[in-house]
Amino acid sequence: MNNTVSWSLRSIVSVVVGVVILIVGIASLGNMFEHLDNSQIMVIQSPISGQLTWYQTGGLKQQWFGTVTKYNKRSQFWFSEKSDQGKSQDEAIKTRFNDGAHAFISGSFSWDMPTDVKILTDLHTKYGSQTAIEQQLIRTVTEKSVYMTGPLMSSAESYASRRNDLLSFIDDQMNRGVYQTQSTDEKTKDPMTGQEKTVKVVKLVKVENGDFAREDKSPLAEFGIRTFNLSFNEVKYDDAVEAQIQAQQQAIMQVQTAIANAKMSEQAAITAEKDGQAKAATAKWAQEVVKATEVTKAEQEKLVAETAALKEKVVAETAAEQRKNVASFDLDSAKLKKETEIALGEGESQRKKLVMEADGALEKKLEAAIAINKLWADAYAKRQVPTVVMGEHGGGQDSQSSAFMDMLTVKAAKDLALDMSLPKSPAQGQ
Repeated sequence: MNNTVSWSLRSIVSVVVGVVILIVGIASLGNMFEHLDNSQIMVIQSPISGQLTWYQTGGLKQQWFGTVTKYNKRSQFWFSEKSDQGKSQDEAIKTRFNDGAHAFISGSFSWDMPTDVKILTDLHTKYGSQTAIEQQLIRTVTEKSVYMTGPLMSSAESYASRRNDLLSFIDDQMNRGVYQTQSTDEKTKDPMTGQEKTVKVVKLVKVENGDFAREDKSPLAEFGIRTFNLSFNEVKYDDAVEAQIQAQQQAIMQVQTAIANAKMSEQAAITAEKDGQAKAATAKWAQEVVKATEVTKAEQEKLVAETAALKEKVVAETAAEQRKNVASFDLDSAKLKKETEIALGEGESQRKKLVMEADGALEKKLEAAIAINKLWADAYAKRQVPTVVMGEHGGGQDSQSSAFMDMLTVKAAKDLALDMSLPKSPAQGQ
């Protein structure tokens, strides 16, 4: 019985111990491994040796009950008065300009953690958390840079003409260290009242390479922290300064408006003058156009007249040339005709000569004899004496007439040397 009870107690104790070990084991799992996001850097401090182990790549890492601290590789730092930017309270940074005016500057910038393990260890050892780095290191450097930039210009300059300098000087001093400066008192006129006043002018000291001398190196640069994309969302001046700036801006606007109006008036006068010149030029050129038109018209008419005269001359010369050619042709034709007629006459003469030589001009002699006899025949037929005459010889007048005609015929034949006898044939000659 006692053995049974002892076994039961041992079993219960074993179960309890097992459950406790299981619970402790489950509870300890959270201290055995730690997950790291890719956007973070993690350091684990060993619980025994205190050694720091850095992890910069994401994934599940061994913790072994060590202390874990995480940093963002990149963060946004706000120094703004707005509750929805950064923290809920007003964190704007105050600065003072060389004319004694104050302003609260609100803005932000991004910053990167270094990646060198030695620098990370030094940074972690001195500050221990990201919040401490931002508040004890980054904000302190930013406040110093903002405050040391204010004296480099007046509030009016920071509002307008040197607004970019305000931004670039703060950024440069944050990353490289605050400037070394020299202060001098200078007299100047107040832009609003026109009264002369003395202001403290802060000038930057330059080194041989043209860069600005530094009071010390920026702590951010020493720890390898890089800031970038600095921007302002507001620069809030004192109420009096704000009113003065607004009044000054209004005055400047009025001056600019007056200048603009003057320029507009000047431009209007120039425009009017130019318009008058343009109109005069237009009128002048209109006259020039008329003149050119008339000259062109006269030249065209002259050209037409010259062309017509030239045409008439050409026509006349052509007609004269044609007449000359015709006359020359007629002359040549006349010469040719003359030569032809001469040749024909000479030929005909030669022909007639040969004919006359051949027949003794028998044909002509016959024609003459016929004509003579015809003439006498016609005369005889038309005679006015009686045909029959009664006389003692019985022959009458008609016989005498016949005898007379025969005599004339013989005479004509003799005159013509006409041989009325027929030539003998060769047979008769024999």
